[in-house]
Amino acid sequence: MTDDATTSSSPQHPGRDAVLSTSAMRALAHPLRLRILDELSAYGPMTASGLAARVGESSGVLSYHLRQLEKHGLVREDKSLGTARERWWERRPGSIATPEPREFPAGSAERLATLLITDEWMRAREANLREFLSEGDAVFGPEWLDVASTDTINLRLTSDQLHQIVLDIDTVLWKYIDAYKRTPSPGALPVQLHINAFPLVCGASTEAPLRTPKDRS
Repeated sequence: MTDDATTSSSPQHPGRDAVLSTSAMRALAHPLRLRILDELSAYGPMTASGLAARVGESSGVLSYHLRQLEKHGLVREDKSLGTARERWWERRPGSIATPEPREFPAGSAERLATLLITDEWMRAREANLREFLSEGDAVFGPEWLDVASTDTINLRLTSDQLHQIVLDIDTVLWKYIDAYKRTPSPGALPVQLHINAFPLVCGASTEAPLRTPKDRS
């Protein structure tokens, strides 16, 4: 998740999750624009030059892409910061979600855009986790390392049971989003939580034999 939340599916919480429109989704379906949104989500408001230094592009290129994201309501100027000569940008408050890819015809521009956005978000999340695992010991003290978690839990569940777990987790997450997102405590650092819950493709129901990749070829 990024900012309040970024999900690659239809909203879990009606009224909280704003599903991207087709035009916004097409505008966002660009690796650099997705990176911009992630940077603003994780680290807060920045200028175009500050973003350019983080992503390795020129400030002119960043300014162009920021304006495109602004047109679709994905970012906005933070008028509490900066001067008349330098604009600060922030991600639009609130959570966003992409439509389900299966809602669009196979091979359509909308489906491809949805898949690209999802793939880029997953790549960025994996990169952040790998960076923490490889470099965290040299950056953080035990007060952070001892509380970080990368657990994997395997269960056998029905779809209804999985849905209930996801709803329970979301309820807890929104409690802390509401408490800390807009009013971080002194000494707070950017923290990213990854919550994935999905059935294993090569699995089978309890009553059926397990499938293997060969069975699906």
